[in-house]
Amino acid sequence: TDLRPLDILSEVVPTGGLARGMRVFQVQGVRGFQLAASRPRALGFPASRLFIHCDRFPEEFSIIVTLRVLGVPAKRNEYIFTLMAEESPSVLVGLRYAPDKLHFLFWSQERAGGWQTRVTFHNVSLSDNQWHTLVLAVSGQSFSLTVDCSVPKDLLVETPFPASLSVKRASFYLGNRRRRKGVFTGLLRQLVLLPGADATPRVCTAMNFKEATLSVPTVLQDVPAKPASNEVLKYPYETDTKVTLGSRPPCTKQEKAQFWFNASRRGLYLCNGSAWISLLEVKQRLDYVEEYQSLVTNSETMGVEVFTIPKVGLFAATANRYTPPGSAIYKWTDGKFVPYQNIPTYQAQSWKYFTIGKKIFLAVANFEQNDRGQEFSVIYKWSRRKEKFITYQRITTHSARDWEAFVIEGEAFLAVVNHREGNNHNIDSVIYRWNPRTGLFETNQTIPTSGAYDWEFFTIGPYSFLAVANTFNGTSTKIYSHIYIWLSGSFQLFQSILTFGAADWEVFRIGDRVFLAVANSHSYDSGMPAPSNFYAINSSIYELNITAQMFVKFQDLLTYSALDWEFFSVGDDSFLVVANSFDGFTFSVNSIIYRWQGYEGFVAAHHLPTVGCRDWEAFHTAEGSYLLYSSAKEPLSKVLKLKTT
Repeated sequence: TDLRPLDILSEVVPTGGLARGMRVFQVQGVRGFQLAASRPRALGFPASRLFIHCDRFPEEFSIIVTLRVLGVPAKRNEYIFTLMAEESPSVLVGLRYAPDKLHFLFWSQERAGGWQTRVTFHNVSLSDNQWHTLVLAVSGQSFSLTVDCSVPKDLLVETPFPASLSVKRASFYLGNRRRRKGVFTGLLRQLVLLPGADATPRVCTAMNFKEATLSVPTVLQDVPAKPASNEVLKYPYETDTKVTLGSRPPCTKQEKAQFWFNASRRGLYLCNGSAWISLLEVKQRLDYVEEYQSLVTNSETMGVEVFTIPKVGLFAATANRYTPPGSAIYKWTDGKFVPYQNIPTYQAQSWKYFTIGKKIFLAVANFEQNDRGQEFSVIYKWSRRKEKFITYQRITTHSARDWEAFVIEGEAFLAVVNHREGNNHNIDSVIYRWNPRTGLFETNQTIPTSGAYDWEFFTIGPYSFLAVANTFNGTSTKIYSHIYIWLSGSFQLFQSILTFGAADWEVFRIGDRVFLAVANSHSYDSGMPAPSNFYAINSSIYELNITAQMFVKFQDLLTYSALDWEFFSVGDDSFLVVANSFDGFTFSVNSIIYRWQGYEGFVAAHHLPTVGCRDWEAFHTAEGSYLLYSSAKEPLSKVLKLKTT
């Protein structure tokens, strides 16, 4: 055979229609075949249609399958495909699924009579009603299974795959082994045989790894979410359509082809797999920004966190410099933030809101010691009875700057940035794991950092990442910040990026593209001549390059002691706002909103007067969209309203 993909699924589908016993379903925005058990032979075809030049099965090959498995009873096996000789009930090659197991079957003819070998991959959990892509690579005694482009499962078995397996007078059967028992009950989207190669590098290039594609039948290929004209569907299909009411729901591949009705704007939207497309409303565009509320704070504000407690309301927590009176929580009431609760803090730097199950938490990063000379940051828990945050757990920290909360494989984590201990900036920051038995966070891993300011957690496909903004190593701000990847139960170094007093990382997505922006605050090196301006310095935006498997620089933007980036959207437009804090002469510096303009990148659109700007937060209410900025130089933060057309 030529080394080209052999599309088994497409061979079953006659041109211009469907085979008997096949129906097309669309689930989570993705189409697949459902197979009927009543006519197993109708879902077959001679192997000679694929193996035109040679009647031998490849010795080395990959099998690529995209499927959605329904719940399989504990003792039941379902066949994804089989290759069987016409005169024999034996399976020459086959793939079948059992709960938490995947079996690869093949017939070895090395000695008289032959025998069947089964290679079993354990702990393969597919019965979660989600789409999954499997790549099975076979070479001699080596068998490797990759699920959703994650870490492969490798097996070395005693019996090798035969070097010469005849497929004369043999046929492929889709979802069965030529009988009704064991028919595949889920949905099949892709079934491809690739001779002579491990297909993983070819398949694992898309952003959505669960639906990675090598070859898909025409009838299953996506159509535009909004047809170009009043065309009639060439291939009818069934789908589970629903309309969601209320606030903006997520729009991912899982919600593709679902509708959302926004009652406040009287708009109907369709999810295209990444964004909501307006069907019955003129798209909003940002026109200008106006001052909406001057929020008097307890003291200068180092950071702000906006969050919503279900069935209670919208809140903003300000991290204030001085104690007393400490930091404050404000509640959105009648279209304004009003004081709600004061909490003692010690030169607080930031807040982090997160949930674990039904528990609601708010963690503060304290920079200084308390009145007793103790240095710790505090996790507060929301009391539904008191409707207040109460002290839950104290954790020893060292000039803490930031908390980051995240979940990996169902487990909750909380990471703290330790900035310095005394005059030593090169210390460990700590990742804590939630212990559900004790109900407390416990140390899980330490990572060396240098005067660090910020953690940023994000996921890409099945992989989890944590980026740290390193600011100062004791002699220079020109140091490497690091991106870590979660592998085998811990974070390991993935990539290092040269930064200049990095104060913040911001990850964001535009369509299928993934970006990472760093806020560089100042350039200082004790061993180098002083620059003309320490604070006028480029901050950079990096884009993930899937082929290179790394972030590469996309764009530089001139900033002035930048301390924060915030990404937000208005209608179909994407924006970044930077917190410019000091230009070398004054703290009264314009912070800038940049608009995404495709090929041009981000272009300055609005210049906002700010004083010692430290942090930005974007939020939405039924009345509109807003930006909140905190000032580290005056006890006054401001809410700005985004005026749209």
